[in-house]
Amino acid sequence: MTTYAYSTDRPAAVRASLLIVPMFEGGRPGPGADELGVAPAFAAAKLTGKKGETLLVPKRDGDGFAADAVLLVGAGAADDADDTTIRRVLGRVGATARRFGSVATTFALAAKGAEPAEAVQAAAEGLGLGAYRFDRLKTKTKPNDVGDLKRVTILGDAGWGAPDMRKAVGRAGVIVDSVSWARDLVNLPAGDLPPAAIAKEAQAMAKATGLTCKVWTEAQLKAKGFGGILGVGQGSVNPPRLIELTYTGAGKATPIALTGKGIAFDSGGLSIKDASGMETMKDDMGGAASILATMRAIAVLKPKINVIAAIPCAENMPSGSAQKPGDVIRHYGGITSEVLNTDAEGRLVLADALALLSEREPELVIDTATLTGACMIALGPDIAGAMGNDDDLAHEVVAAGAAVGEPIWQLPLFRDYRALIDSNIADVKNIGKRYGGAITAALFLSEFVGDTPWLHLDIAGPAFSENGNDLGPKGGTGVPVRTLVRFLLDRAA
Repeated sequence: MTTYAYSTDRPAAVRASLLIVPMFEGGRPGPGADELGVAPAFAAAKLTGKKGETLLVPKRDGDGFAADAVLLVGAGAADDADDTTIRRVLGRVGATARRFGSVATTFALAAKGAEPAEAVQAAAEGLGLGAYRFDRLKTKTKPNDVGDLKRVTILGDAGWGAPDMRKAVGRAGVIVDSVSWARDLVNLPAGDLPPAAIAKEAQAMAKATGLTCKVWTEAQLKAKGFGGILGVGQGSVNPPRLIELTYTGAGKATPIALTGKGIAFDSGGLSIKDASGMETMKDDMGGAASILATMRAIAVLKPKINVIAAIPCAENMPSGSAQKPGDVIRHYGGITSEVLNTDAEGRLVLADALALLSEREPELVIDTATLTGACMIALGPDIAGAMGNDDDLAHEVVAAGAAVGEPIWQLPLFRDYRALIDSNIADVKNIGKRYGGAITAALFLSEFVGDTPWLHLDIAGPAFSENGNDLGPKGGTGVPVRTLVRFLLDRAA
């Protein structure tokens, strides 16, 4: 577990194994570089300050700084050093920081156009998220994977107000730990994390953080008519679960509701995927993982708000008992859907959860799901799509994502496309035509929320990184935990 701290000590006086200092384009030294006397080394190495450049300067006898070594990091143009840039640049060197164990940085002092607390939190998050690795199943460790990030110290200005800055680094630590847990859940093999195991993870987390947790068994789901969750899960030997979590921080105030797609593994069912299409399908519970992690963070941060979550978990497998194309299922609440493609299963389980949550009359409901390849085609691998019935809510969540560096783009919930999912024998069918697939999937979900303000986040692209990115290695990313936490904290404030 990493400890996060804030200090107003001079950079030269900070005792750490590694002190990380920015250098900007044109060789312009960032905060601390001149005081430490290391800026000339950067120029001597013919480095220019562009993003991605690094130079490690070990301490020598007579050097005027207390740290064991200084890492000079190219940060691009000085005028562009906002909190998102700080987070991403420090994320790139997180793995290096991990090898040193105890690190400090002056990056927050370089922030342009950001509130000090935002810059401090961004710097701590960048280092913590960038240092993440998933190696619990490896028997051999590569040289670059050694070490643990034990302590991160963010250096700031004496005039910033230390209590608020300490809250910012503490908040960053909670968010990093929560995002890392979401990443772990996604990165675990599907064989290790069937629906019942996801539920056990939720129960353990709830017990540790003080949340109320209820887990619906298969028998209980049958008794109450959760046809979507049961239909998707009926082909697997691992029965489905529905996880309910409750956080009460504001007395009897109307709660905000959350749900996330928890497909523990998606083979496609009888509409089976090809082999390559299944390689990363352990990530199809990325939406569920993001909601579990969001609830964890909120439980620890304790904002004055009420939040409820209902997370459907099932395994989509082919077998003699699997649902068949052409089957009709009756969802919780009574709406029927015709299943023409069993690989469009996420919307089926989410429909039950949305109907349940809407019945609770929340202030609003947000769902997250690795739902459609169509959204990835439209927005690429790094941007989440947002669709819903309330533009103000959409704008609020998009702004929260922008504030924390998780890009989200609103797509239209174009009502004319509703005709594409008309069914001849049921209320709705689970697929439309090839084009506009992200929108027709959202339109299917909209059938189950009634008049409740609702937003759907399609995270099929950013929930799992095929090659790694600035804030972490290949695998689960934890998107959009940071966005949802920011949204909820802003709402509480």
